[in-house]
Amino acid sequence: MNQQVDLTTKLGILGGGQLGRMLIQEAVNFNIHITVLEPAVNAPCADLANNFVVGNFNDYQTVLDFGKTVDVLTIEIEHVNIEALEELERLGKKVFPTPQALRTIQDKGLQKQFYKANNIPTAPFHLIDNAEDALLFKEKGPFMQKLRKGGYDGKGVTPLRTEAEFNAAFNAPSVLEEFVPFVKELAVIVARNESGEIATFPLVEMEFNPEANLVEFIFSPAHVNTDVEGNAKKIATDIANKLEHVGLLAIELFLTADGNLLVNEIAPRPHNSGHHTIEACFVSQYGMHLRAILNMPLGSTGLRTPAVMINLLGEKGFEGKARYENIEEVLHTEGAYIHLYGKEDTKPFRKMGHITVCNLNLEEAKETARRFLNEVKVVS
Repeated sequence: MNQQVDLTTKLGILGGGQLGRMLIQEAVNFNIHITVLEPAVNAPCADLANNFVVGNFNDYQTVLDFGKTVDVLTIEIEHVNIEALEELERLGKKVFPTPQALRTIQDKGLQKQFYKANNIPTAPFHLIDNAEDALLFKEKGPFMQKLRKGGYDGKGVTPLRTEAEFNAAFNAPSVLEEFVPFVKELAVIVARNESGEIATFPLVEMEFNPEANLVEFIFSPAHVNTDVEGNAKKIATDIANKLEHVGLLAIELFLTADGNLLVNEIAPRPHNSGHHTIEACFVSQYGMHLRAILNMPLGSTGLRTPAVMINLLGEKGFEGKARYENIEEVLHTEGAYIHLYGKEDTKPFRKMGHITVCNLNLEEAKETARRFLNEVKVVS
């Protein structure tokens, strides 16, 4: 396959957070010109982009005008104006992920219906319009209620188990997802370019902070058998092809006690579950996203070394100018890498950075990462 590589492409990114920041850091290696649209003037991308435009990526005209200034448009957050992206596509601009795929992924209800229509395994679910509808299912619970639109990083998700929880349900269009008895939460990232070339990263295992419902640890490779890994990659490839997705797609999965996999959610962009790939893989998730949306050869997703990633979250009880304690513990450790996201202010559970620990012995990497979790703090 001989795709012609054009490094003069002007790339636009909707969203200027840490995912965009790490994408820019990768793009620098290709001399790719990056323009970012972001509402926050001091966002993580502000000082790194070639052009940083302050504006609302949910506003039709703002996105349309911004998109006309670039050759290829991508996202680092899915909650953007779809209608403007559709118009840009009609005008001949390359938009990845495509507006059609993004429209499905933006809405968790449409996601679930897509899985059902395409025989992709997922937990049983019901679609409701409001809190009153939720009460109709009280005797059939427990459920996890997920807002159809707008949720991220554990927000817009709440368990419905008790009468009090049902009475406090979100009063908005939602998915009621039946609880499944899973033994592990896994994730796999797949890349697909315009030529239809596919590459999947090694499966990872996730552990969550129970209070914030945010990923706390990523372990790579996941401790599963080859059949589970192969099935996860097959599911990821199937989703990417059926969505005709171009770019990176992260698929979060439940592994049940009987060895089956159920798709939880998908994200059409670089993802928290792939940060470790910067050091641990031959091509990082950010390099892979660039290659995919610019129709380059995808390259190798192979692991150079086992790795563990921990999120650096703002400590409870602290809000204000960010201060990092015990960073020197990371700098003293062989195979440990720290990434700070350039956010001036911290608040409880805000993602402020991550640490990756690479070690040929995954158990030793886990031990080191757990030590860092206890020692390295983001305070104010």
